[in-house]
Amino acid sequence: MVKEGETAPDFRLMADDGREYSLKSYRGRKVVLYFYPKDDTPGCTVEACGFRDGMPAIGRKNTVVLGVSRDDVESHRKFKSKFKLNFPLLADTGSTVCESYGVLREKTMYGKKSIGIVRSTFIIDEGGKIAKIISPVKPEGHEKEILQYL
Repeated sequence: MVKEGETAPDFRLMADDGREYSLKSYRGRKVVLYFYPKDDTPGCTVEACGFRDGMPAIGRKNTVVLGVSRDDVESHRKFKSKFKLNFPLLADTGSTVCESYGVLREKTMYGKKSIGIVRSTFIIDEGGKIAKIISPVKPEGHEKEILQYL
């Protein structure tokens, strides 16, 4: 996993709106880059809706929120529409960004091992450095926790 104080790895990913997003394009603003396991699942929905509801306060801190999972653009579109999310969801279908941030780990569910995303959030400062890493994340109230660091 990358470390606090390091330059955040740049990326170019497609989002739910069909546009390509890059981290570099947000220089001069803070970025909350959060990685979550799967669209429209209980914990991920709680976390996303928390960010949705917290966007007015987060936006006042010159900050944008970007959600990243390995789901595809169509899955993101449906998730965003269903819950009226007000920030981009980025599709890392090739897992390259997840790998560069070190959020993929072996997980065991029902006795079956797989590689999945460990819910993690990176607060990136205006200059592109990682100011804070929170991992693993508890979805409930996470947006309030983030506001403490902005």
